[in-house]
Amino acid sequence: MTAKWTKLSVATVLATLIFGASIAEAAGVLTIGRREDGTTFDPIKTAQNVDNWVFSNVFDVLVRVDKSGTKLIPGLAESWTISDDGLTYTFKLRDAKFSNGDAVTADDAAFSILRIRDNPGSLWADSFKVVDTATAADPKTLVVKLKTQSAPFLSSMALPNVSVLPKKVLESEGEDAFGEAPIGSGAFSVKEWRRGDRVILEKNPNYWDAAHVSLDGVEWISIPDDNTRMLKVQAGELDTALFVPFSRVAELQKDPNLKVVLNPSTREDHMLINHSHGLLGKKEVRQAIDMAIDKKTIVDAVTFGLGEVAYSYIPKGALYHYADNLQRPYDPEKAKAMLAAAGASDLKLNYVVNAGNEADEQIAVLMQQMLAKAGVTLDLQKVDPSQSWNMLIDGSYDLSVMYWTNDILDPDQKTTFTLGDDSNMNYMTRYKSQPVKDLVAAARVEMDPKKREQMYIDLQKMAKDDVNWIDLYYSPYINVTRANIENFDQNPLGRFFLEETKKN
Repeated sequence: MTAKWTKLSVATVLATLIFGASIAEAAGVLTIGRREDGTTFDPIKTAQNVDNWVFSNVFDVLVRVDKSGTKLIPGLAESWTISDDGLTYTFKLRDAKFSNGDAVTADDAAFSILRIRDNPGSLWADSFKVVDTATAADPKTLVVKLKTQSAPFLSSMALPNVSVLPKKVLESEGEDAFGEAPIGSGAFSVKEWRRGDRVILEKNPNYWDAAHVSLDGVEWISIPDDNTRMLKVQAGELDTALFVPFSRVAELQKDPNLKVVLNPSTREDHMLINHSHGLLGKKEVRQAIDMAIDKKTIVDAVTFGLGEVAYSYIPKGALYHYADNLQRPYDPEKAKAMLAAAGASDLKLNYVVNAGNEADEQIAVLMQQMLAKAGVTLDLQKVDPSQSWNMLIDGSYDLSVMYWTNDILDPDQKTTFTLGDDSNMNYMTRYKSQPVKDLVAAARVEMDPKKREQMYIDLQKMAKDDVNWIDLYYSPYINVTRANIENFDQNPLGRFFLEETKKN
């Protein structure tokens, strides 16, 4: 999923700078500098990393993904079985409690699954429409029956957005209140959320594995400017900082007081194209724009060799990645001719840039120079990060660079969101293709791995031909910590294992 940009006032930024040092010195409390604040603590109502990366240690799921990001392991469910016909999944829950002391029951789990399927505010309904019934056979046994076989179903159960929530609390307090002050069963609980500033977590003594949690708490502090975050961790005012700019990695690696943590990821940066805006609705125009962009130059200039050119929406290392997918050659003259033939000579486009994001700003300047050679004029509109996401949702943009990281092992999640036609306006591109939509649905229920792999190969080819968006580059997760921090890692799906992190 992607990054969500939210409002951060000048006052809160100043408050963060002023008070960061004293909080960072608190024994046993890990401070994490991140770009943006969260949006909600209601898991079904967000599709953003900024939320899910916190959810994973506040809530818990029935099934987890391991640290390597390659296999499913027990979460709240100690074990599970699948019927011979592939339609019935039975989960045996461990003895666990929510942070308020209430037992986690199969009824809570059934409620959470049906809620993500049926709630009008759910962004994840499509992935769970395959569920027919979810019932509690007894307090520790959940039975889920599917309408049809579903290859990604078990992987989808590891999605942070289908975390098990306390039914009684949600129904008594209401969704809005829960989204501000949640109750979960993860390693940490929410003590306070200072909107636009920080989320303060404290160790959850009722967590089923609390004996192995070292930290007393975690503070996720919003600092939008990349360089400010780096300076604060260098000064010891933060324990850790996320999203290290590519340009700063070599310098920070030389600092004996710091550790730069590079973890394999499923991150892909791409250029979103608004298909609903005039000539951008023409495939030939999008193909020409793709051909006018020199991805290798962008990778070299922006990622300092840490990234590599992307050519498919399914990233390298992920299930069913197609290594032989089309890579259009960089050819600005041919692109210019294609645009002329499509009636798009002297094309002028609005490009929304996230201000303060070093890589995004560099890419924007390079894009402007490259596309000019094909006769395309880009109007770079630098906007406060609090505005850009809403502009994408509203469709008030032509082009904008964003990124996605996978949340489950199966490619169905990202494919549904980016190509499936019904989710999130196809990730704000407004891309629509009935053949692609039909194939996305068919791939979800195809149980033969060979046939299914071919379906995803075909989808990668079709997406590239249609230019649903423009693939730019793959890159690792790059974070930095003080030297006294141990086990601050992400798996390829982005989950932080803060229950294992130590502050020495």
